[in-house]
Amino acid sequence: MDEFVFSPTHVAPPGGLASWTAPDPARPSARFDALLPLQLLGRQGDWAQVLCSNGWSAWVDGRLLVALPQPPPAAGGPPARTADPRPALAEAEAALARYRALLEDLAAGTLDLEAFRERTRGLRVGLVVDGEALWAFDPVHDRWCFCDGLQLQTYAATDRQPAPAAPEPSPRHTPTPAPAQSPAPGASPSPVGGPYAPTQAGEP
Repeated sequence: MDEFVFSPTHVAPPGGLASWTAPDPARPSARFDALLPLQLLGRQGDWAQVLCSNGWSAWVDGRLLVALPQPPPAAGGPPARTADPRPALAEAEAALARYRALLEDLAAGTLDLEAFRERTRGLRVGLVVDGEALWAFDPVHDRWCFCDGLQLQTYAATDRQPAPAAPEPSPRHTPTPAPAQSPAPGASPSPVGGPYAPTQAGEP
Protein backbone atom coordinates (compact mmCIF):
# COMPACT_ATOMS: atom_id res chain seq x y z
CA MET A 1 0.00 0.00 0.00
CA ASP A 2 1.39 3.39 -1.01
CA GLU A 3 2.03 5.84 1.79
CA PHE A 4 -0.01 9.04 1.59
CA VAL A 5 2.21 11.98 0.66
CA PHE A 6 0.90 15.51 1.03
CA SER A 7 2.73 18.17 -0.96
CA PRO A 8 1.07 21.60 -0.60
CA THR A 9 1.03 23.86 -3.64
CA HIS A 10 -1.22 26.63 -2.29
CA VAL A 11 -2.64 28.09 0.91
CA ALA A 12 -6.09 29.49 1.68
CA PRO A 13 -6.28 33.31 1.58
CA PRO A 14 -5.95 35.33 4.82
CA GLY A 15 -9.74 35.63 5.12
CA GLY A 16 -10.34 31.87 4.94
CA LEU A 17 -11.90 29.98 2.05
CA ALA A 18 -15.37 28.55 1.39
CA SER A 19 -15.51 25.00 0.03
CA TRP A 20 -18.01 22.71 -1.67
CA THR A 21 -18.31 18.90 -1.87
CA ALA A 22 -18.62 19.17 -5.67
CA PRO A 23 -18.22 21.93 -8.27
CA ASP A 24 -21.80 22.99 -7.55
CA PRO A 25 -22.86 26.13 -5.61
CA ALA A 26 -25.76 24.16 -4.09
CA ARG A 27 -23.43 21.77 -2.24
CA PRO A 28 -21.50 23.85 0.34
CA SER A 29 -19.09 22.26 2.77
CA ALA A 30 -16.81 23.32 5.65
CA ARG A 31 -14.90 26.61 5.45
CA PHE A 32 -11.09 26.41 5.36
CA ASP A 33 -9.05 28.35 7.92
CA ALA A 34 -6.85 31.22 6.80
CA LEU A 35 -3.47 30.16 5.31
CA LEU A 36 -4.40 26.46 5.46
CA PRO A 37 -1.91 24.50 3.28
CA LEU A 38 -3.63 22.87 0.30
CA GLN A 39 -2.56 20.66 -2.60
CA LEU A 40 -4.15 21.45 -5.97
CA LEU A 41 -5.52 18.30 -7.65
CA GLY A 42 -7.26 19.75 -10.68
CA ARG A 43 -9.36 22.57 -12.14
CA GLN A 44 -12.74 22.88 -13.82
CA GLY A 45 -13.28 26.43 -14.99
CA ASP A 46 -12.96 28.67 -11.93
CA TRP A 47 -13.41 25.65 -9.67
CA ALA A 48 -10.37 23.93 -8.15
CA GLN A 49 -10.24 20.59 -6.38
CA VAL A 50 -7.84 20.67 -3.44
CA LEU A 51 -6.50 18.17 -0.95
CA CYS A 52 -5.89 18.81 2.75
CA SER A 53 -3.09 17.30 4.82
CA ASN A 54 -5.57 14.88 6.48
CA GLY A 55 -6.51 13.41 3.09
CA TRP A 56 -9.86 15.21 2.79
CA SER A 57 -10.58 16.85 -0.56
CA ALA A 58 -13.06 19.54 -1.57
CA TRP A 59 -13.81 22.05 -4.29
CA VAL A 60 -13.04 25.76 -3.90
CA ASP A 61 -12.92 28.96 -5.93
CA GLY A 62 -9.54 28.50 -7.60
CA ARG A 63 -9.18 32.25 -8.19
CA LEU A 64 -8.75 32.80 -4.45
CA LEU A 65 -5.97 30.25 -3.86
CA VAL A 66 -2.60 31.72 -2.89
CA ALA A 67 0.17 29.82 -4.68
CA LEU A 68 3.30 28.86 -2.78
CA PRO A 69 6.25 30.46 -4.62
CA GLN A 70 8.31 27.27 -4.59
CA PRO A 71 7.92 23.63 -3.56
CA PRO A 72 8.33 22.87 0.16
CA PRO A 73 11.52 21.17 1.39
CA ALA A 74 11.91 17.48 0.55
CA ALA A 75 10.31 15.21 3.14
CA GLY A 76 13.65 13.53 3.87
CA GLY A 77 15.48 16.76 4.62
CA PRO A 78 15.25 18.65 7.90
CA PRO A 79 13.42 21.98 7.61
CA ALA A 80 15.38 25.15 8.21
CA ARG A 81 14.70 26.35 11.74
CA THR A 82 15.54 29.28 13.93
CA ALA A 83 15.39 28.10 17.52
CA ASP A 84 14.70 31.55 18.92
CA PRO A 85 11.96 33.68 17.31
CA ARG A 86 13.06 36.87 19.10
CA PRO A 87 15.66 37.99 16.51
CA ALA A 88 12.96 37.96 13.80
CA LEU A 89 10.72 40.06 16.03
CA ALA A 90 13.58 42.48 16.72
CA GLU A 91 14.19 42.88 12.96
CA ALA A 92 10.49 43.53 12.34
CA GLU A 93 10.37 46.07 15.19
CA ALA A 94 13.45 47.89 13.86
CA ALA A 95 12.05 48.06 10.32
CA LEU A 96 8.67 49.26 11.60
CA ALA A 97 10.34 51.89 13.81
CA ARG A 98 12.32 53.12 10.80
CA TYR A 99 9.18 53.43 8.70
CA ARG A 100 7.31 55.15 11.52
CA ALA A 101 10.12 57.71 11.99
CA LEU A 102 10.13 58.52 8.27
CA LEU A 103 6.34 58.82 8.34
CA GLU A 104 6.58 61.25 11.28
CA ASP A 105 9.12 63.35 9.35
CA LEU A 106 6.83 63.37 6.33
CA ALA A 107 3.85 64.45 8.42
CA ALA A 108 5.92 67.16 10.13
CA GLY A 109 7.07 68.54 6.78
CA THR A 110 10.77 67.92 7.43
CA LEU A 111 10.82 65.29 4.67
CA ASP A 112 9.29 65.63 1.22
CA LEU A 113 7.41 62.86 -0.58
CA GLU A 114 10.24 62.12 -3.01
CA ALA A 115 12.75 61.67 -0.17
CA PHE A 116 10.20 59.54 1.72
CA ARG A 117 9.88 57.21 -1.29
CA GLU A 118 13.64 56.97 -1.69
CA ARG A 119 14.26 56.14 1.97
CA THR A 120 11.51 53.54 2.21
CA ARG A 121 12.48 51.78 -1.04
CA GLY A 122 13.32 48.14 -0.33
CA LEU A 123 11.86 48.26 3.19
CA ARG A 124 9.69 45.20 3.80
CA VAL A 125 7.91 44.29 7.04
CA GLY A 126 5.45 41.47 7.69
CA LEU A 127 4.09 40.37 11.06
CA VAL A 128 0.85 38.61 12.04
CA VAL A 129 0.08 37.51 15.61
CA ASP A 130 -3.00 35.42 16.39
CA GLY A 131 -2.96 34.12 19.96
CA GLU A 132 0.14 31.98 20.37
CA ALA A 133 0.64 31.74 16.60
CA LEU A 134 3.08 34.11 14.88
CA TRP A 135 3.85 34.65 11.20
CA ALA A 136 6.91 36.81 10.57
CA PHE A 137 8.51 37.84 7.28
CA ASP A 138 12.28 37.30 7.05
CA PRO A 139 13.54 39.90 4.53
CA VAL A 140 17.08 38.50 4.58
CA HIS A 141 16.04 35.10 3.18
CA ASP A 142 12.82 36.39 1.54
CA ARG A 143 10.55 33.93 3.32
CA TRP A 144 7.66 33.73 5.76
CA CYS A 145 8.24 31.89 9.02
CA PHE A 146 5.75 30.45 11.50
CA CYS A 147 6.22 30.32 15.26
CA ASP A 148 4.18 28.31 17.76
CA GLY A 149 5.75 30.12 20.72
CA LEU A 150 8.83 27.89 20.90
CA GLN A 151 10.43 27.68 17.46
CA LEU A 152 10.40 29.64 14.24
CA GLN A 153 10.31 27.52 11.10
CA THR A 154 10.02 28.24 7.38
CA TYR A 155 6.40 28.44 6.27
CA ALA A 156 6.70 29.70 2.68
CA ALA A 157 9.58 31.05 0.62
CA THR A 158 9.71 33.11 -2.55
CA ASP A 159 12.01 32.96 -5.56
CA ARG A 160 12.11 36.74 -5.85
CA GLN A 161 15.46 38.44 -5.35
CA PRO A 162 15.49 40.63 -2.20
CA ALA A 163 15.13 44.33 -2.93
CA PRO A 164 18.34 46.38 -2.59
CA ALA A 165 18.83 48.47 0.50
CA ALA A 166 17.23 51.90 0.38
CA PRO A 167 19.73 54.45 -0.98
CA GLU A 168 20.29 57.89 0.46
CA PRO A 169 18.24 60.71 -1.09
CA SER A 170 19.45 61.71 -4.55
CA PRO A 171 18.57 64.62 -6.84
CA ARG A 172 17.15 62.32 -9.50
CA HIS A 173 13.43 62.52 -10.15
CA THR A 174 11.14 59.74 -8.90
CA PRO A 175 8.11 59.42 -11.20
CA THR A 176 4.72 59.76 -9.58
CA PRO A 177 2.65 56.56 -9.81
CA ALA A 178 -0.24 56.74 -12.25
CA PRO A 179 -3.69 56.95 -10.64
CA ALA A 180 -5.65 53.71 -10.35
CA GLN A 181 -7.85 53.03 -13.35
CA SER A 182 -11.58 52.69 -12.80
CA PRO A 183 -13.06 49.36 -13.88
CA ALA A 184 -14.60 49.31 -17.34
CA PRO A 185 -18.41 49.54 -17.46
CA GLY A 186 -19.93 46.11 -16.94
CA ALA A 187 -16.67 44.61 -15.62
CA SER A 188 -16.96 42.36 -12.59
CA PRO A 189 -15.21 43.63 -9.46
CA SER A 190 -12.41 41.61 -7.94
CA PRO A 191 -13.59 39.12 -5.27
CA VAL A 192 -13.30 40.49 -1.74
CA GLY A 193 -13.76 38.15 1.21
CA GLY A 194 -16.99 36.34 2.00
CA PRO A 195 -18.13 33.03 0.50
CA TYR A 196 -19.51 33.09 -3.03
CA ALA A 197 -19.85 30.56 -5.78
CA PRO A 198 -17.26 30.45 -8.56
CA THR A 199 -18.23 30.57 -12.19
CA GLN A 200 -19.52 27.15 -13.17
CA ALA A 201 -17.94 25.64 -16.26
CA GLY A 202 -20.22 22.96 -17.68
CA GLU A 203 -21.87 20.17 -15.74
CA PRO A 204 -19.86 18.81 -12.76
